Amino acid sequence: MSVAIVSERPSARLVAGGAIGNMLEWYDFGVYGFLASVFARNFFPDSSAFIGLLSAFGMFAASFLMRPLGGILFGRVGDRLGRRRALFLSAMMMTLSTVSIGLLPTAASAGAMAPVLLLALRLLQGISVGGEQAAAVVFLSEAAPPRRRGLLASLSVVGATLGTLLGSAVGASVASLLPPQDMADWGWRVPFLLGLVLGGAALILRAGKGEPEPDRTATPKAPLREAMRAHGRQILHAMLIVVAEGNVFYLAFVFLATYMQKVDGLPLAKSLQMSVFGMVVVLIASPAAALLSDRIGRKKVLLAALVGLILCAWPVFRLLSSDNLPQMIAGQVILALLASCYGGPMPAALCELFQRRTRCTAYAIAWNCGVGWVGGLTPMLTIYLMHRFDSPMAPAVMVIVLSCVSLAGVLAMTDKSVGPI
Repeated sequence: MSVAIVSERPSARLVAGGAIGNMLEWYDFGVYGFLASVFARNFFPDSSAFIGLLSAFGMFAASFLMRPLGGILFGRVGDRLGRRRALFLSAMMMTLSTVSIGLLPTAASAGAMAPVLLLALRLLQGISVGGEQAAAVVFLSEAAPPRRRGLLASLSVVGATLGTLLGSAVGASVASLLPPQDMADWGWRVPFLLGLVLGGAALILRAGKGEPEPDRTATPKAPLREAMRAHGRQILHAMLIVVAEGNVFYLAFVFLATYMQKVDGLPLAKSLQMSVFGMVVVLIASPAAALLSDRIGRKKVLLAALVGLILCAWPVFRLLSSDNLPQMIAGQVILALLASCYGGPMPAALCELFQRRTRCTAYAIAWNCGVGWVGGLTPMLTIYLMHRFDSPMAPAVMVIVLSCVSLAGVLAMTDKSVGPI
């Protein structure tokens, strides 16, 4: 007997509730990534520009180290008590921590305690995010008819992109409206405080009833232990598949704004506007790629995207590191398109690797250890490699290497896009 799930035709409220948490998650992470240079000045003022930026992205990476813990905790809630309950609790934790960052004292007033408090809140966010993505994807995948599973599961990607887009749009607007000094003094707080609106909407949508209580006789007593015993090999396999996703997504939509400031000399507002343009591409291409995978299979679409990343990474970063604005836009569009083609079908493909009984826990471990750790370390590692080798092409080498790793994983994958899960 399996865990009870929502009906095959979920209501619009349930679908929106499943996707909007990812908006909140990526709203915060997008704002933090785009304003990393401001955080470096406010929380690490005594460091050099390089060390300050490295420290700011170190805070970004630290939260990702907590994602597997969040995946285990919320995966247990999702497998034992229901997907919707896990979604509600993760959204509440994310809302509180996001708003709290907007209220933090800086190093100018709190000294060494300022980065300590920032780190504590980033770690809480990491726990929240670790459970959010897995619960949302599993919820959407299990609610979908088989021939629309890829499309419906890709709403988690759409939600994440909308959140990042919203965060970057708010950041770009505030940066455009305020003088640079006001932005550094207090303007950076505004996007985090506005997270209360998005978080409140997520909590309202997720608080309503709609998911039947799971059958207590069918739920695992120890989801983590059972998931590792039943799906240990599949979890390792899934981690190989997702490392390229973690690298290219965070590179394209979190670090790229900083890259264009450092390499191309673009002002903060212009680099944020460029990032917004790339994310519009993702909003269109991700569900399109997922829908294509519903028709021709996940494996074919994933392989095509990886081959594209391997072949195009070097020329793309040649375009991005040029001083020519049209070439930079072209590079960003190509990178966003390839990231979408790989990321769109990914949620459904991973869900199809695991059995329903422990799917939430197994998915959370694979996603958070693969995408979470690789993606979280990508901005910091990229800054280090660019500084170490004094080359703007270091990100291209990372994309090629990690895409080859994921290519091996996808080649060994059995396509299960047809039929129920």
